[in-house]
Amino acid sequence: MKTDHDHLRHAVEIARQSRAGGNHPFGALLVGPEGEVLLTSGNTYATDRGTGHAEANVAQAAARAFEPDFLEGCTLVTSVEPCCMCAGAAYWAGIGAVVYGMSEKRLAELTGDNPENLTLDLSCRQVFAAGRRPVAVRGPFPELEAEIAEGHKGFW
Repeated sequence: MKTDHDHLRHAVEIARQSRAGGNHPFGALLVGPEGEVLLTSGNTYATDRGTGHAEANVAQAAARAFEPDFLEGCTLVTSVEPCCMCAGAAYWAGIGAVVYGMSEKRLAELTGDNPENLTLDLSCRQVFAAGRRPVAVRGPFPELEAEIAEGHKGFW
């Protein structure tokens, strides 16, 4: 079975493809209860101008495709910590766990004051803690940070 590291590297590859396609360098995937990849998405900034974050895209597709009971056993894997919008989308979709590689705070250091990504200082753990059902969170993974940050170099 693939590990969190394996899935995170897949998310990083999706982020690379997203950037190559003219979008922001973020990638996400939904992993099913048996470890299978069910859905993937990159960022879609080029078409939606800001709300099509990779994680929100996956959460929305998951909510349309699967029942909440099934999604409780699924994991959203993303290259960078979900922002509050994406954490909310994962929560409302019913996804039971989130794995992320690099923290939102580290992302803010990379993006600075870029108007296309004015990060909010609000961790996904804070968003989930405000909810009425648990969402397990694993991340960040410092050993993958350089690999993830590389995809953002020269972009912002």
